[in-house]
Amino acid sequence: MIADDGVPGTVVLVRTRGVSYEDDLVVVQAGEPWDEVVARCVAEGRQGVECLSGIPGSTGATPIQNVGAYGQDVAETVAWVRVYDAETDRVEVMDAAACRFDYRRSIFKYRERWTVLAVAFRLPESASSGPLRYAELARVLGVPVGGRAALADVRAAVLALRRGKGMVIDPADPDSVSAGSFFTNPILSLAEWERIPSPPTPPAFPEPDGRIKTSAAWLIERAGFSRGYGRDPAGDLEQAHARARQSRRRHDGRADGAGAGDRGGCAGRFRGRAGARTGPRRPLMVSCRTCAPWRAVLG
Repeated sequence: MIADDGVPGTVVLVRTRGVSYEDDLVVVQAGEPWDEVVARCVAEGRQGVECLSGIPGSTGATPIQNVGAYGQDVAETVAWVRVYDAETDRVEVMDAAACRFDYRRSIFKYRERWTVLAVAFRLPESASSGPLRYAELARVLGVPVGGRAALADVRAAVLALRRGKGMVIDPADPDSVSAGSFFTNPILSLAEWERIPSPPTPPAFPEPDGRIKTSAAWLIERAGFSRGYGRDPAGDLEQAHARARQSRRRHDGRADGAGAGDRGGCAGRFRGRAGARTGPRRPLMVSCRTCAPWRAVLG
């Protein structure tokens, strides 16, 4: 999120394009639109990114955020990331371990040292998906959790689910003006999860290390912010998904007066009240750039 007054410096927009194949890797230049890459991989029968359909933005952004959805994230398939290192003034290749991937973060996030130039993915050839971990997606596809489905069917199902949550841009849908998921789902210890006021029992998704992931959308709604809540043009929660924020921006790209200050203020209200009423504070998924005082408030 960029401050309304802009950035006192030079901004580089990476628009490099190209997809190549090196041994068993798919190497994608950072400026390639991500969903076009997913569509291409599905069409070519390459497994590993099909659940990440419909996510906007460029391929170069995916390792920074460790982009993920519907039980899949890019850390599972990234082999290496080619970067420009501003500290060494060199182009370097960082393997997956060096990227320090974690839930919706990596070594690149919140740091301005590296610029992503290209990403290499290891995507096995297969007509079917990997094991489907996300219950809602498995249910739509008519398979058990852990089952598999045709890559094209998985992509179509993911796009339909995202569309139903206003997360696929559609000029005919007034709720598809999404600013994306603004908060991450908290990952808590068992003791922290048990301290969340109930009933009803909060959602619980076990993590491999014994912690529990719960739903940010559920917590936000229990704090009194219903879907569609909004006090200003940028502060709306989506009608279909409480974890996502709407930017009341026309589909032609013209803004309607909302800015970073509006979004920061509204996000601060969500975090403050939700933390007071339900316990865990939701970490932001966005990165704030020169947005003081909201950088301190949202932290």
